[in-house]
Amino acid sequence: MTHHLADAAATHAFGRHLAARLSPGSTLLLQGDLGAGKTCLVQGLAAGLGISEPITSPTFALAQHYPLPGVGGVPGGGLVHLDLYRLELPAAADELFAQEEEEARALGALLAVEWPERLSVLPAGCWRIQLRLSDPHNPDAGRLLELSAPP
Repeated sequence: MTHHLADAAATHAFGRHLAARLSPGSTLLLQGDLGAGKTCLVQGLAAGLGISEPITSPTFALAQHYPLPGVGGVPGGGLVHLDLYRLELPAAADELFAQEEEEARALGALLAVEWPERLSVLPAGCWRIQLRLSDPHNPDAGRLLELSAPP
């Protein structure tokens, strides 16, 4: 399924709406060049989940956790945002992914992974999004988003 997103606001809105479709513990693999809108989409996902704190790209931290308070102050859901861009060795990316996937499942959180192509193998059973500029010569022309549900 391909969608045209006119601007950052449309990318954010798509993320908000997608958050309502994803079940707790889902994994979303986000692919696209630098500047394609991956982090903007994750900001929309967070808004759709009810997370109000600022969402930034975890390029240098590698992973950011945004738990929801749940019941009685015990975390219940939320978002784990993982960015594998700086990990050039697939073994390092695989190890970090496994750790964060386990943490996200324990929280019942959505796991959003930027640069999953750094993994040795793309995990099965994940939602996939490919983002690209509609016109590489005109960044204001919007983005194309291809969404694939898990098989």
